[in-house]
Amino acid sequence: MNSKDTRIIIENHQSDFLYKKRKSNLNITFNRISFIFFIFFIICLIYSIHLIHLGSLKAKINDNINSNQVNNKLYRADIVDRNQKYLVKTINSIDVGISPQKIIDEKKLLLNLKYIFPDKDYSKVKEKIKKGKFFYFEKKVSNEKYERLMQLGDKSIEPRDNLIRIYPQKNLFSHIIGQIDNENNGISGLEKSLDEELKKNQDPISLTVDKDIQYLIRSELLRFNEIFKTIGSAAILMNVNNGEILSLVSLPDFDLNKREKITDVNFINRATKGVYEFGSVFKTFTLAAAFNEKII
Repeated sequence: MNSKDTRIIIENHQSDFLYKKRKSNLNITFNRISFIFFIFFIICLIYSIHLIHLGSLKAKINDNINSNQVNNKLYRADIVDRNQKYLVKTINSIDVGISPQKIIDEKKLLLNLKYIFPDKDYSKVKEKIKKGKFFYFEKKVSNEKYERLMQLGDKSIEPRDNLIRIYPQKNLFSHIIGQIDNENNGISGLEKSLDEELKKNQDPISLTVDKDIQYLIRSELLRFNEIFKTIGSAAILMNVNNGEILSLVSLPDFDLNKREKITDVNFINRATKGVYEFGSVFKTFTLAAAFNEKII
């Protein structure tokens, strides 16, 4: 063999190998970061969609509550005076009735009811059960007793929502405010004349009357009723500049919270229904007009 034809070729591939290894590591690291970012992106997207859904759902619920409140037959707006003091306040209560047709064990039912309402006359309850028609067992049930009744699990016990009108001023505005019946319909006073507005308005209805002025005038009328031994009396205080009624009192009056059916004609609103001969009253207006025009 010729020594001149012999060649030894040494190639160093270490650098190539190392480069490929580093490149592979870079690819793996990049793929991991991309995968983690993608997972976080999907999670954020899901939560964002969920939050948007909850926000729209809450808005729908609020709209439904407001619309149901306005259309609810048990809803009625409050009434306040010119200083936003409550004259009428609405609260919801629960009345509990019994359906005799659904009673399975009458003795067990009565025994359980006696444990919750020990002071009730159960002889009358038995008579009502025998008639076989639904009847109200207890009205304006407290939350505690309502929960105990529901824990009995008796299908014959039927709770029903009810509306109660509270009149904090008692007699003070009885002739102005009026009353409602058991079906939430106004039957007298502003409860009748503003019946539709009271059922639809979400905000309290504000009157021009002033509670403090009303109290002072009523006190004076009561005092002079005692002095002159009168059957009744009435007074109206008006702002002559704009016609606002600041006070309107008629005696005798009554406590609206008792919801009594009053048939005595002496309890009419003398300020609006009474008929009077004005007579010399107009002389006062004539004299006032003369002063106003500086004639005298």
